[in-house]
Amino acid sequence: MARFLVYTSPARGHLFPLVPTLLELHRRGHTVVVRTLAAELPRLHALGLQAQAMDPAIEAREIDDWKASSPPAAMLAACRTFLDRGQHEPGDLARAIAQEQPDALFVDVNSWGAAAAAEASGLPWAVFAPYLLPVRAPGAPPWGLGLAPARGAAGRLRDAVVWPMVDALYDRALPGLNRLRVAAGVQPFQHVTQFATHPPCLISYTAPPFEYARAWPANIHMVGPGIWEPPATPPDTASGDTRPLILVTCSTEYQNDGRIVAATLAALANEPVRVVATTASLDPAGFSAPGNAVVERFLPHGPLLAQAACVVCHGGMGITQKALAAGVPVCVVPFGRDQLEVARHVEVACAGTRLTPNRLSPERLRAAIGKAMKLTAGAQAVARGFQQAGGAPAAAAVLEQLCPGATAQVVPQQPRAPAA
Repeated sequence: MARFLVYTSPARGHLFPLVPTLLELHRRGHTVVVRTLAAELPRLHALGLQAQAMDPAIEAREIDDWKASSPPAAMLAACRTFLDRGQHEPGDLARAIAQEQPDALFVDVNSWGAAAAAEASGLPWAVFAPYLLPVRAPGAPPWGLGLAPARGAAGRLRDAVVWPMVDALYDRALPGLNRLRVAAGVQPFQHVTQFATHPPCLISYTAPPFEYARAWPANIHMVGPGIWEPPATPPDTASGDTRPLILVTCSTEYQNDGRIVAATLAALANEPVRVVATTASLDPAGFSAPGNAVVERFLPHGPLLAQAACVVCHGGMGITQKALAAGVPVCVVPFGRDQLEVARHVEVACAGTRLTPNRLSPERLRAAIGKAMKLTAGAQAVARGFQQAGGAPAAAAVLEQLCPGATAQVVPQQPRAPAA
């Protein structure tokens, strides 16, 4: 049996998809220690996992890409966040290694400093990525702009011209990243996107047909999404009410996306549907709910998805893949980060619709939701692809290969008390 030290960035959208893999490792008899958000320690402890808080200075550097004026500016703002956090991560990871004496490390793809320190440690290490990766390959559209895959000579020309521009944009963060790497004692990168292709092993929490069919580097293992949410009392969703349920959500990381909820409430106020809105990082008191709607900051999505006809969201990978894994089509209004890519992938998979924020209005959104509700077959096809990818058992099997001398011993699952 092995001892795994897991290091996350300070984002619930990165921790929660990881939980099924951590529980699977634990079930197989391995020891799992997680270095993560301080507020999430009680939940992890309730699951039977060991957990410690990361350096508070890392949590204190909040991501502020929502202030950017364009997708390229937002990408650079996110990179600056990773660099700022990365200055504190090597020391934090070194302290955790000294304390825990792990056999292997499993590091967040956004923890650039921790990844460099993991490489320098001499321990077996792997990286996890809960979002679509900016890996260049023939037929893959340039990442980050929400472009559809292109075919033919014109498509190849577009990709040949635009991919170097995307690389050059990312590489504006290269000097800072290489300072982190050199300080940690490892070789500098030639391109920032090597954060995905350089690690000896990267577990990607997605799968075709949501991800485009293409050639991938041998280090990347796609296992499908990790679906987990904190235990909570299921919401009262008016059992017996046969009207279609529409779930609308905002990001757990603040990005000023409340327009999605406001537009959905207005668009569907007079429609024969039920609306449940979760505002997450936004105050629900800022929204006026019509008679067919409920607005709360947090509600467990699992029970709602079992009834939902459509999910309206910002295109975060967590809620998007959670909906698609349940066979529920989505209507995506992307506000930033990787959400332009997510929205386009949804559309290409025929699993939902996309509507850009600059075109967001109740009338257009109502039409986009209506179209998405007819695309259940595409969402179900994505759900089948996710199931075939193997999920947490596949991820755990890959991680066990890091420690070939450690024998797994599957232990019976025990009932767990609900998290506080």
